[in-house]
Amino acid sequence: MIIVVALALLLLVAGLRIVTQYQRAVIFRLGKFQSIREPGLTWIIPVIDLARFVDVRVVTLSVEPQETMTKDNVPVTVRAVVWYRVTRPKDALIEVESFVSAVTQTSLTALRMVMGKHSLDELLKEQDMLSVSLKESIDKVTEPWGVAVERVELKDVEIPQTMQRAMAQEAEALREKQARIIKAEAEFEAAVKSRQAADEISRSGAALELRRMQMLTEIGAEQNTMTVVMLPSEFVTAAGALARMAGAREDGERKPAETLPARP
Repeated sequence: MIIVVALALLLLVAGLRIVTQYQRAVIFRLGKFQSIREPGLTWIIPVIDLARFVDVRVVTLSVEPQETMTKDNVPVTVRAVVWYRVTRPKDALIEVESFVSAVTQTSLTALRMVMGKHSLDELLKEQDMLSVSLKESIDKVTEPWGVAVERVELKDVEIPQTMQRAMAQEAEALREKQARIIKAEAEFEAAVKSRQAADEISRSGAALELRRMQMLTEIGAEQNTMTVVMLPSEFVTAAGALARMAGAREDGERKPAETLPARP
C-alpha cells in the first residue's frame, strides 16, 4: 500500500508543469496534438504526454547584412531589423520545423527581393515605404506558420565609395544651381525695384532732391576723407548767371570813372 501511494505521489509530482505568463504549453498525447495550456500550474500524464513551451513575446531579429543589387544596378549592403511574435503556438510547432530559422531565412530572401525592385534613390529616400513593403512580404509567408510580423525597419544602407563621391558632387552641383537661381532672382527683383524708383523720382523734382540729400547723408556716415557733393544743374546755371551779372555791374561802375576829365 505504501508503495502504491509513493508511486502515485511520484506520478503526480512528475506530471506537474509551470507555464509562465509569456509562454504557452502545447500538449501532445502519444504524439498527437491534444491541447494548449495557459499560464499557471498544469499537469500532464508522464511518459504519455509531451509539453512543448512556446514564447509568445515579441522577438527582435537582426537580419545579417545582405549584399544586393538595386533596380538601377547599384550594389548596396542592407541591414534590417524584424520584430515578430507567435500568435498560434500550435501552427508554429506543427507547420514548420523551426519557426525561428524559417522567419530568419524568409527575411533574408524578402530583403533581397524587395531591394532589387527599387532604385537607389528610392532606397535612400523612401525607406518607410520599403519597410512597409518588406513587412507585408515577410508576413505573407509566415502567416501560415502562426507567426505575425509586427514591424520591419531598414537599419543601415551602405553604398560604394565611388557612388558616395558621385552623389556628393551631384548634391554640390544642385546647391550651386539653386544659389545661382536665387542670386539671379534677387538681381531681377532689384532691377525691377530700381526701375520703379527711377520712374517715381522722374515724376517729381523734389523727390530727386530728397534722394540727393539722402545720398549725401549716407556718404557722410562712411567717414571718408573726401566727400563728393553733386549739385543740381539749376544751381550751377543760377550761379553762372549771378556771376555774369556781378561782372557786368563792376564793368559799368568802372567805365564812368575812367571818362571824367582831368583837373587843371
